[in-house]
Amino acid sequence: MRRAGLPGALALLVPLALGACGGAQPPEERGPVAVPPEAACHVCGMILGRFPGPKGEAYVETAQRPLFFCSTLELLVWLRQPDVTARVRGAWVHDMGGAAWERPDDARWVRAEEAWYVAGHALPGAMGPTLASFARREDAERFAREHGGEVLPYGRITLELLGSLRPPPGAGGGPPPKSP
Repeated sequence: MRRAGLPGALALLVPLALGACGGAQPPEERGPVAVPPEAACHVCGMILGRFPGPKGEAYVETAQRPLFFCSTLELLVWLRQPDVTARVRGAWVHDMGGAAWERPDDARWVRAEEAWYVAGHALPGAMGPTLASFARREDAERFAREHGGEVLPYGRITLELLGSLRPPPGAGGGPPPKSP
C-alpha cells in the first residue's frame, strides 16, 4: 500500500485552509425582500408604494438590507454607473409576467441580469417612462405586442438607451423642475 506523501497531503489541505479563512469565499448573497410600505428610492427618495410599475432592489458589499428603487429605470441607470458595479452583490427586478402594473407582486422577483426588459412601451412608471421586466422572454414579447416597445436582454441595456427613455424636463412623468 502506498502512503500519500507530504506534498499530496498539503495539496488537499491548502484549499480547505484558505476556505476556512474566508479569503477565497465569494461574498454572501442575499435575496430580494418584500418592499416595506415606507421604502424610499435610493436615487430620488420617492416612496415606492405610491407609484405603478416594476421596482428594483440591490445589495451592496456587506449591507444587511437592500437599497430600493422606485422603477427599473432608476435601478438600471444606477447599476450602469462605473463606481457602483464592483460594490453590487445582487440586484433584482419585479417579474411582471402575470402581475398587475399598478401593484407589482413582491413574491415575484428575477435577478436583474437574467431578466428580459421591454423598453419604449406606453405604461408609466414612477418617474415617467420605465422598463417592464420579466423572468420569461415569452412574457416580455406578449407585453410588447400589447403595449408596444422593444424586448431586450440585460446586456443590451446601455446608459444611452436609458437616457433616451427619460422625458425632457417639464414634459410630465415625474416631479416638475425646481424654479430658481
